[in-house]
Amino acid sequence: MITELIHGSDVFTRLANEWDALAQRGITNTPFQTLAYQQAWWTHLHPANGRLHTVTVRNDEQELLAIACLYNVDGTLYFNGCVEETDYLDLIASAEHAEATWQAILNCLCSPDFPEWHSIDLCNVPEASPTRSILPQEAQRRGFLFRESLNEVCPIIELADTFDGYLEGIDSKQRREIQRKLRRAEAAEAEMVVVGPDDDVETAVTDFLDLLQKSTFEKRDWLNDGRRAVFYDAARAAHQAGTLQLIFMEVRGKKAAALFNFDYNGRIWVYNSGLDPALFGALSLGVVITAKAIEYAVENGRTTFDFLRGNETYKYRFGAVDTRIYRLHLERD
Repeated sequence: MITELIHGSDVFTRLANEWDALAQRGITNTPFQTLAYQQAWWTHLHPANGRLHTVTVRNDEQELLAIACLYNVDGTLYFNGCVEETDYLDLIASAEHAEATWQAILNCLCSPDFPEWHSIDLCNVPEASPTRSILPQEAQRRGFLFRESLNEVCPIIELADTFDGYLEGIDSKQRREIQRKLRRAEAAEAEMVVVGPDDDVETAVTDFLDLLQKSTFEKRDWLNDGRRAVFYDAARAAHQAGTLQLIFMEVRGKKAAALFNFDYNGRIWVYNSGLDPALFGALSLGVVITAKAIEYAVENGRTTFDFLRGNETYKYRFGAVDTRIYRLHLERD
């Protein structure tokens, strides 16, 4: 196997024609492994003192087998995207090549050519990832200290074939509550509007961000200029790729609630939400838009509705079940 060390953001241009094809075969194939998201995060949110170092692995035929996009802050290596805005992170490699390419990458990291480091701190690795079994073995072999900790939960719904079938599978009290709120919203002529391929995505993202910052004081304070830019960049790329799902609930022409989702790999990824509490509060549009998004996902044959990180109570009222993401820490003696 042939490794190459690429310093800086030029990596996104150099690998532009190969990156996403590999990500789609990857052990963790989510919207957060795509070139557009990885580039947007680094461009707008990287730490001021962070330095980007990417290790690629190829076979003798020059086929790209793995991408480890890492940044170094004060001698600790992190996945690009770590931690707050990015829900799933991992080595970009197929399951077939995961073990061999991790070995090649660690060899590169330990070579004299790689900038000095003392620890590796990898966040948001999914529980099913082979990385969780490969790295402890490699750490033991190389004399590194290794520890793993639970990072957070990502509640998901495995969708039924019909919306009625989904409703039948959740708690009866919650089912009746969802049905009641859907009827009330319908009576008030609340309408779900999905941004389509010919719609102006810039305007739609602006409308979404307006609702997001109105939702809570926490979201208003969280939405800094860098995160705004990531939303625009990610939305433009996903819109072009056909993987953006931006949904609004409108009542009498006024946008009152929104979901910014990715529709990717047969799964809906609920990245963020917005709600104007001053508009139509009695209609519970936060509940309504989530229920309508689940119904829309079922109707379009999606298999999973992923709420991403966080154990907020409302997710479990919709019948979500926890999956887990982990933090892996390796340290040189």
